[in-house]
Amino acid sequence: MILRLTLIAFLAFMSAETYGQFWKKKNKAQKEEEGGQPTSLDPSYAKKEYVPKARKETRGPTYGLEQEFYERMEDLEKTRRKNEKMLDKPQYSDPMYFGHKRPPKKRKPSKMKFCKVCGIRH
Repeated sequence: MILRLTLIAFLAFMSAETYGQFWKKKNKAQKEEEGGQPTSLDPSYAKKEYVPKARKETRGPTYGLEQEFYERMEDLEKTRRKNEKMLDKPQYSDPMYFGHKRPPKKRKPSKMKFCKVCGIRH
């Protein structure tokens, strides 16, 4: 029993010791002495220096964006006209349709059903 406890304590101590040594950080002087080769534990990358990008010269105003704007406005006006025509249909203008594509059936009060579309019994 005592032998088992000492063996378990010894193994725990050894695993903690190796774990502590494994993750110990090295300073720059030690890295240079080892050769400075990158490893999977401590990959070192070459430092890049900042170099600004070359600027492009602009030679005056461009009118392409203005033309695109006018084209978008024409398309918007076309869709508005189409929506107005669609609102003239009886589905949207006649109150008997209740939002349905076709007017709902008129049933007897005992056989009325609850409609999921408009929320009315008809």
